[in-house]
Amino acid sequence: MKERDKFLLMAAAFFACFYLPVELLPFRNPLFESLALVRWYAREHVLLCLVPAFFIAGAISVFVSQASVIKYFGAEAKKIVAYSVASVSGTILAVCSCTVLPLFSGIYKKGAGLGPAVAFLYSGPAINVLAIIMTARILGWQLGVARAVGAIVFSVVVGLLMHIIFLKEERERQVSGEFQFGEEEEIRPLWKNGLYFFSMVAVLVFANWGKPQEGDTGLWAIIFGSKWMITLIFLSLLGIMLLRWFKKSELKKWTGSSWGFAKQIMPLLLAGVLVAGLLLGRPGQEGLIPSVFIERLVGGNSLFANFFASIVGAFMYFATLTEVPILQGLIGSGMGKGPALALLLAGPALSLPNMLVIRGVIGTKKTIVYVILVVVMATISGIIFGAIA
Repeated sequence: MKERDKFLLMAAAFFACFYLPVELLPFRNPLFESLALVRWYAREHVLLCLVPAFFIAGAISVFVSQASVIKYFGAEAKKIVAYSVASVSGTILAVCSCTVLPLFSGIYKKGAGLGPAVAFLYSGPAINVLAIIMTARILGWQLGVARAVGAIVFSVVVGLLMHIIFLKEERERQVSGEFQFGEEEEIRPLWKNGLYFFSMVAVLVFANWGKPQEGDTGLWAIIFGSKWMITLIFLSLLGIMLLRWFKKSELKKWTGSSWGFAKQIMPLLLAGVLVAGLLLGRPGQEGLIPSVFIERLVGGNSLFANFFASIVGAFMYFATLTEVPILQGLIGSGMGKGPALALLLAGPALSLPNMLVIRGVIGTKKTIVYVILVVVMATISGIIFGAIA
């Protein structure tokens, strides 16, 4: 199949999801929830979140030198630098567990070590400043602080454990010749590349700037009111830079690389969202697994309650910030504070669509170990927090 045909097929699938007439279906059941969730995902996340992320990932693949990635994120890089940068990336990128995937795939395929790449993968959606602030304001400052500290510690610990567990494979990967490089000619000054990447990240961040709480008149609300103007400014700057600083051949490589990430990731994400909606429904709606069943199993602070909350969080899809009102409802129905933290630490960073794509990047074995580490650590953290809160 030609690339043009693949693109048209993918575009047709996206618009089919975007315009699904789910409200016309004469029944309300898990199938409806599955279709409704995939339509919501197509409308709210593909154009504003995933498309910019694909272009950023493509730019990393084409314009960031392999030597630079390996220097700062490679298996032999200084651990304190690699993990420090990776673990706080979420404070800059307000992304969900799916939007971070193209960026993770980009740096890993460019030569980043498994440990720093996984730390980045976890921290991207987990350390969202607004989400942590909302958690503290709505669910209590103790839960907000525990989430912030836990997410940063998690990203480093999980990354280091993945590095240690797969140390032999990582060493073989680094010496296999896949990442051999010589002197690379610098086509543009570093400051130009920096502005180019900064503009793309700014488009991603401001286009998805979260709605403030009702009555909030602070800086966050001011930025939200002007977010489309700010986004347009950065888009215009990006367009000027592309016209003045980049050759046609470079732009062709960039779009080609971005398209490659889209082909790899989009079909798996949409399939994963369909399955997640079928099993768990949308927030406030029912899937095959009734929400009352979940609520009854996460009360108290038992090992089972924390483990169950971690598992549910790991497989359910949470868009950025939606986990807070969902947890507010669950806590009101009797959910314990320990299981609440367990869900917060496992949920935003993992989801079924997320797992399917990760498997395509690092393989089945590494993906299973990564999920197990996150679930086990979230469970332990929930038990400890529930005992002292």
